[in-house]
Amino acid sequence: MNYHRAALWVTRLALAAVFCFNVGCGLAFVARPEAYAPSFEVSGVAGEALVRGIGILFLMWNVTYPLAIWNPWRYRWLFLIVIVQQAIGLAGEAWMLLTLPPGHAALATTGWRFAAFDGGGFVAMLVTFILTYLTRPRCPQRRAAECWGRTRPRR
Repeated sequence: MNYHRAALWVTRLALAAVFCFNVGCGLAFVARPEAYAPSFEVSGVAGEALVRGIGILFLMWNVTYPLAIWNPWRYRWLFLIVIVQQAIGLAGEAWMLLTLPPGHAALATTGWRFAAFDGGGFVAMLVTFILTYLTRPRCPQRRAAECWGRTRPRR
C-alpha cells in the first residue's frame, strides 16, 4: 500500500471539505444576508450589509485553498497558512465567546457553531499535514526536485 498516496488523498479531502463549507457559507451570506442577520443580532440594511461583508470575507479567506488542495505537499506553505487561518479563527471565536455578556443566546449559538467547525477543521488539517509530512517520499539529493514536486531543479 502506498501510504503517501493515501495520506495525500485524505489531506485533499480534509482541505476540500473545509473549503466547500466555507465557500458555501460565504455564498449564502452574500446571497441571502437577511436570513442570517438575526443569528448575529443585527437587522435592517446595516445588518444585511454586515452579514454580506462577512460572506465576502469568507470568500477572500479561501483563496489559499485550491492550490493546497491540488498539491498539498508542493504548496505546503499555503497549507500551513490555511492551518494558521483556522487557528486564528478558532482563537478569535473562543475569545468572543468568553467575553460575550449574558443575554445574547443567538450570538452565543452562532459563535459555538463557528468555533466547533473551525476547531474540527483545524484538527483535521493539522493531523493530515503531519500525516502527509510523515509519509512523504524519501529520495536522494540528486532527485530532490522531483520529490518536492518541482519539474526542474532550482538554480
